[in-house]
Amino acid sequence: MQKAIIKDYLKLHWIVFLWGFTAILGNEMTIPATDIVMYRTGMAAVLLFLYMVIRKKVFELIFRQIGPLFFTGFIIGAHWFFFFEAARVSTVSVCLAGMATTTFWTSLVEPLFKKRRVQPLEVILGLIVIGGLYLIFRFEFNHALGLTLAIISALLAAIFSVLNSQFTLKYRPFEITLYEMIGATVGIILFIPIYKWQLMDTESIYAIPTSRDWGLLGILSVVCTVYAFSVSVELMKRISAFVVNLTVNLEPVYGIIMALVLYGEKEQMSNGFYYGTLVILLAVLAYPIYSNIKRKRVKV
Repeated sequence: MQKAIIKDYLKLHWIVFLWGFTAILGNEMTIPATDIVMYRTGMAAVLLFLYMVIRKKVFELIFRQIGPLFFTGFIIGAHWFFFFEAARVSTVSVCLAGMATTTFWTSLVEPLFKKRRVQPLEVILGLIVIGGLYLIFRFEFNHALGLTLAIISALLAAIFSVLNSQFTLKYRPFEITLYEMIGATVGIILFIPIYKWQLMDTESIYAIPTSRDWGLLGILSVVCTVYAFSVSVELMKRISAFVVNLTVNLEPVYGIIMALVLYGEKEQMSNGFYYGTLVILLAVLAYPIYSNIKRKRVKV
């Protein structure tokens, strides 16, 4: 049992590492954030559909069950739009650090959906993460817009993670992901004309990716979406949404390290930024340690 738990946690950290890489992939593309989400989710939906057909998976869900998954896809699409846009208007590091507020939002959202009391420890750890963000942006607040967009993205991530933790109790991971990707694709396709009309960008409603963009989109869709998203949904059968999102706070740590390696001085931040990520890391590690000690006491 202990080995299975450790394996799940290692798998979760691998998924978070892949998610940390998505901001870099998005930053390397020439097409707008809206179009990245459209192609990413559309390709993911097609790949998932083909996978289920080839593996002869049964499509069991009826229309009434698909509806909530489809709507959750809208939330996921919005989350990814704000995520990529935050990286574009600021830096990859700022975007990823703003995503660390997901824990705080989850500590408030999960009790509402699951009709349970707010756990003091979850709120405390969420506030510690906020404290880490304060350290980060004490000297970096010239990236206010990027931070705001990232925080909105984090709130949306908290909402769809909690919803998925409930869906996994009833539906299969790949089927959940398929209908959510379809919902995200439809949602962003409808949103793009309105968004670009507001920006007075009417030359081309939907951008055409370059050959390099297609390659990056392939990695984003197959590895960072179909694989990572489906595995994360499957892990939620055994790991709570709060623990998942708490671990997702390592996304900025992994992503920032990768960004520093790839971009060098462009991603160089103040000492406060790195002190803040250390605080976030300590909060992430504190929860599973506390939970393990608590389980042992209950057994005794």
